[in-house]
Amino acid sequence: MARPIWTGTLSFGLLNVPIRLMTAERRIDLHFRMLDQRNNQPVRYERVNAESGEEVPWKDIVKAYEYSKGNYVVLEESDIRNAAPETHETVEIDSFIDADALTPAYFEKPYFLVPGKKAEKGYVLLRETLKRTGKIGIARVVIRTREYLCAVMPQEEALLLILLRFPQELVSAEEYALPDKPVADYRISDRELEMAGELIESMAGKFQPENYRDEFRDRLTAVIEQRLKSKGVTTALEEEEPAHANATTNVVDFMSLLKRSIENKQRTPARGEDESAAKKPAKKAAAKKAEPAAKKAASRKAPAKKAPATRKGRKAG
Repeated sequence: MARPIWTGTLSFGLLNVPIRLMTAERRIDLHFRMLDQRNNQPVRYERVNAESGEEVPWKDIVKAYEYSKGNYVVLEESDIRNAAPETHETVEIDSFIDADALTPAYFEKPYFLVPGKKAEKGYVLLRETLKRTGKIGIARVVIRTREYLCAVMPQEEALLLILLRFPQELVSAEEYALPDKPVADYRISDRELEMAGELIESMAGKFQPENYRDEFRDRLTAVIEQRLKSKGVTTALEEEEPAHANATTNVVDFMSLLKRSIENKQRTPARGEDESAAKKPAKKAAAKKAEPAAKKAASRKAPAKKAPATRKGRKAG
C-alpha cells in the first residue's frame, strides 16, 4: 500500500477533518539508462565545478538565485522553510465556486484525500454537500517547501485534491495567432455545421477509460521482455513499505459548527496567537529533525560493481 505524501487536516469554516494526501496517478513511463556501447557500462553524470572541472560533493552544493547574468544570491534551506506559510498541516478552503468555473488549463495534478480514523462523518458531509450544490472548494496547501493553490472536489466516494496552476503560470491564448474572426468569414455554411454535428452525434458515447491503453508502452514492454528472456536476465521488484497509521480525531458537533460558520462567515483560525505559540517549538523540532535527513542525503552511495545496470541515473529520453 502506498504511503501518504502528506498528513494534516481539511478545514472549511470551523470544521476540521483529519486527512491523508494520497497520490491519484500512476506513472507508467519506461525509463532508460544510457550505456557505453563498447562494454555496456552505465554512463555516469557528475556534478562538476564549471571553473575548475572538479566534482562537487552534495554537502557543498547550495541553492542560489541568479538575479542577473553571472550574479547569484545564495539561499539557505531555512530561508525557504521560513518563506512558507505556517499552516503546513492544513488544507484550508477559503471559498466555494461553481464546479465548471475552472478551465482544464488550471488542473495540474490529482491526489486523493483519505479521512483519518473516526473522521468519516465530516468527510462524507463535505463530499455530499459538494455533490448537491455543484460546488468545489478553492484552498491553499503547503507540501514540503512549496505552497500550492488547489481545488477540493467530489468524485464518486472520494474527495479529490487537484493541484492548480496559478494564473501567472498560464499562457494567454491572445499570444497566438488563432482564428478569432466571425464564423462566416471562414466560409463555413450552415449545412457544414449541421453535418459536423451529425457526425459528432454518431460518434458520441460514454467515456470508458478501461477501453484505452498506452499501446506503445505495451509493445515496447513486450520487446523488453523478449530481450530479457533471450539473454536469461531476471529482475526483482522491491516491496513498498507499509503505510503509516491514520490520524485520529474527536467527535465533533457538525451542526453547531456549520451554523456558527454561516452566521459569522468565520474560517478556522490558522495563525492565532495561541496556535502560533504552540507551533514555534514544533517548528524548531522539525528543523532539528531535518538536519540528520539532510546529512543522510548528502552522503554518496558507492556504485555497486556486481549490478551496474540497477543503479539509478538520468533518464535518456
